[in-house]
This record gives sequence, structure tokens and C-alpha cells, in this order.
Amino acid sequence: MTHPKAAPPAPGAETSGDSYLPDHGNGGYRVRHYDLDLDYRLGPNRLSARARITAVTTQALSRFSLDLVGFRVSRVLVDSRQAKFTRHGHKLRVKPARSLAAGAEFVVEVRYVGNPRPLGGPWGDIGWDELTDGALVASQPVGAPSWFPCNDHPADKASYRIAVTTSSPYAVLVTGYLVSRGRQASTTTWVYERPEPTSTYLMSVQIGQYVDVELAGGPVPQRAAAPARLGAALRHDFGRQRAMMDMCQRLFGPYPFGEYQVVVTDDELDDPIEAQGMSVFGANHVDGLRTHERLVVHELAHQWFGNCLTVAGWRHIWLNEGFATYVEWLWSEESGGTPAAELASRWHAEIAGDPADLRIADPGMPGLFDRRVYKRGALTLHALRHRLGDDTFFALLKDWVATHRHGTVRTEDFTALAAEHAGADLGAFFATWLDDPRMPGPPG
Repeated sequence: MTHPKAAPPAPGAETSGDSYLPDHGNGGYRVRHYDLDLDYRLGPNRLSARARITAVTTQALSRFSLDLVGFRVSRVLVDSRQAKFTRHGHKLRVKPARSLAAGAEFVVEVRYVGNPRPLGGPWGDIGWDELTDGALVASQPVGAPSWFPCNDHPADKASYRIAVTTSSPYAVLVTGYLVSRGRQASTTTWVYERPEPTSTYLMSVQIGQYVDVELAGGPVPQRAAAPARLGAALRHDFGRQRAMMDMCQRLFGPYPFGEYQVVVTDDELDDPIEAQGMSVFGANHVDGLRTHERLVVHELAHQWFGNCLTVAGWRHIWLNEGFATYVEWLWSEESGGTPAAELASRWHAEIAGDPADLRIADPGMPGLFDRRVYKRGALTLHALRHRLGDDTFFALLKDWVATHRHGTVRTEDFTALAAEHAGADLGAFFATWLDDPRMPGPPG
């Protein structure tokens, strides 16, 4: 009796059909856990690594693919058996010795080595990058394949164990909980675990000659790693971290992770970097004057909106950036600065003059990080707050976080929950603010 071969997946098919970045993400399986052992040599920028990926098939597979860029792959095993593999672009295509049944758990091991480099693109260099003295990872939205083989789609969230070995004078910060640190001669191995479901783009490694600074005590440990020369300015600029955390927990519910880590590099960065349980700033964001405090609270807000609740596809990006921007306005009012209503009025006037050519609910890849996604996204929330009233609006936000905790979200999920809290049809309201490129009148 013969058995039909398992149908192969479409190479490069995405897990949820994201049209913005069709070359990232892979069909036929979902990842449960990444186990990475990384040996990094700073001088030559050399990474030798082993990745063990535990996944579950969503269909019968005779082959599958992973995202990985710029390394020499020496070996691929599937369930401890040698597998055939090929490289094309940033795809590692794997043909296991035995086909995989639908619903089967399997383990892929990939050995690879090379000089990690960021991926170029419309947003600049994204991924593993060298600093003047150290390294950083900035993966949003496509940088994860620059340092580990993965299913690079925001909706495929998994747990992680990451071990990094590097020169002992350097501190290693990874998005996770430090579980061990051991020195061997001139190197130290740092082991971190991230048990909460996490998207590939939200995993990060930061390496530098940093000192440890406590930012805030309390139930949620908040710490910073930074160059010693910035210590005094950092303590001032991040001095209201505890109050920010208190506000966010009051308005959105409990902090979703066990710790919050800030990293300040000795180099300048164009923008702060969001990661799971971590935010990364450049030395230029620390001046001892709290000049960039709005960015500090913006990145903290992403721990709820973007990290705990992750977009199911990139067209929903306003659910990350519009929400985090509105938290800036809430913090301004909370801390005695400009009230949220005044900031909304200012930004409405500012972006009303922009071209009416972008839909917030589907901005397109070129508009992914357009300022209108941020500011008009925040204006949408302010208009909704005015429509619902404070009690209903903030009850909605708490319910939004609690309902989708550590999951993935879409715009239609939020609009449906908002209508439920309003007890009314909000279709026309959201069509005006999210779907019509023309700017509505000012909220309130």
C-alpha cells in the first residue's frame, strides 16, 4: 500500500497573510519555543550560534522554511535527523528526512556562523548592529532574521531561552529574566528566559560596558544599564519611572511582565527601540533635563500596547503607536504638563495640513511609521474618550488589555469591544477616524 506524500507548504507563505511584508513569515507551522546559544566576538563581529526551534505543524509538511539572513549554515537537523536545506534570499528551506504529520510537534536545530549585519530597507538599518563599543538589536519590523532563524511574523509568538557568551568586561542584556551567569577565563555566558509569548521582532540583545542603575523599587523591578558617565543624568531623566508605571497600571491594568529593563547605549540613536520588557535609548536621549520624557513613557506604554497585545498583522500598527502616543498625552496631564485635550487640539491643527492620502486602519507599508499613524491614532482615542466619557473609555482600555493579554489583536477586535462598552453602533465613528483619509473635525 502506498501513502500519498504530504502537501508541501508554499515557501515563504505568511502565517496570517500579511500583505505588507510578504517575504517574512512562513506557513505550515507555529513556533512554540526558541532555544538560542550565541557566541559573539566583538572585535571581528563574529557570531557562532546554535538554534533549537520547537514548533507544531498546522498541516502535513514535506518541507518548510525559516527566515535567516547572511550566515553560513553548516547543519540542519529535524527531530535529530540530518535534513537537506537550501538558501535563497533570506529563506532557509528545509526538507526533513521524514515528512511531518499535521498537528505534530517537531524540533529543528540549525548551526550557523557569520558576521551579523542589519537589514537595509525603507526604515534604515534594522536588526543586529555594531556599536562603537558593543552591539545592539533593533528588530522592528524585519530585523530578527539578522541574528537567528525564525518564523518572522508578529502573530507567531513563542517563548525563548537565550544564552550569550562574550568578553567578560561587557554586560549582556536580553529581553527576558536572567537565570544564570558564569565566567570562563576571559568570557562570560549570560542565560535569559522569556516565558511569555513573544514576537520575533520584540526579542533583543544589548551588549556594552554598562553599569547597573536601579530606576524604581516596588512590585515591578525597574532597572537601567548605561555607561557610567551618564549615571547622574539618567537618574534624573528616568526619575519619574515609578510614577509612570503607577499611572499605566491604574489605567490599563497590571504590568504584563516581571521586570522592566532600560538600556542606554553610549552611541546616539535616531529613535528609542521597543522590545519585550525592555526599552533602548541612545546617549542623545539622556541630557539631565527630561527633554525626552515623552519618549520614556511612550516606550513604557508599548509594554501593554505592542508587546503584551501584539498586532496580528502590520496594517494594524496604529494599535501600537496610536495608543503609545496617547499615553504620552495622558502622562503630560498626569505630571502637571500640558493637558491631553490641549495636546489633541495642537496635533489636530498640525496634521490637518498633511495630505489626505493615508488610512490609519491600513496605512500601507510606506506609511507604516508615518507620523499620522501615531498622532491621528492618538486623536482617534481622544475622540473616542470624548464620545464615551472617562469612566467607559478607561474601562474599555482595561478590558482590551485583559481580554487579549499576551495575544494578538486586530483593529476590528478593538472597534467591536468599543461598541460593546458603548452599548451603541460605532461603525460611522470609526469609519470617519480610521478609514477615511480626510481629517475629521477636532475631537471635543
